Amino acid sequence: MTRYDFLKSMGFTGAALMAALTSCVHEEDTVVNALTLPGSQGTSVTPPTSTTTTPGSGGTTTPSTTTTTSSGVDLSTIKNRLLTIDLASTTASALKTVGGYIAQSGIVVAQVSAGVYVAVTQTCSHEPKKAIIFNKTEFYCTQHGARFDLNGVGKNSFGSRGIAVYKVATDGKTLVVYT
Repeated sequence: MTRYDFLKSMGFTGAALMAALTSCVHEEDTVVNALTLPGSQGTSVTPPTSTTTTPGSGGTTTPSTTTTTSSGVDLSTIKNRLLTIDLASTTASALKTVGGYIAQSGIVVAQVSAGVYVAVTQTCSHEPKKAIIFNKTEFYCTQHGARFDLNGVGKNSFGSRGIAVYKVATDGKTLVVYT
């Protein structure tokens, strides 16, 4: 039950309902301009290359057959996948710029800096609504203004419970969100 529904069930209406709804707003609950679109200037991601040096080959390097990320994770070994995104697809075009994000399958994925992606749940912890977006440097709930840092920690009283952050791995072509 939402706070609004609870207050209505208690008989609050009109101005009294609005007064009760706004009475528990704290100074740090300032509204973030959630309608600001990511800038068109972004840094393109250069896919990392993976190579293997064969022992006894005199140090010659040959292309590897496994796809590893810059963090050394082999994408083919990830078991608990929640979401797999083809970064070349038109659906993922927003992820090509820093500050761009997409919401898919209940997960928000954002490129927070050049080649660095963060994935969080789209469901806000303040009230269970799928209203989380990425706004410049933080995740933001468009319903009530809950704000979360890149680690999912709440930045105001509405976001005090935090949100789930998922692991992300990419080879520059594919992005995998997993637990």
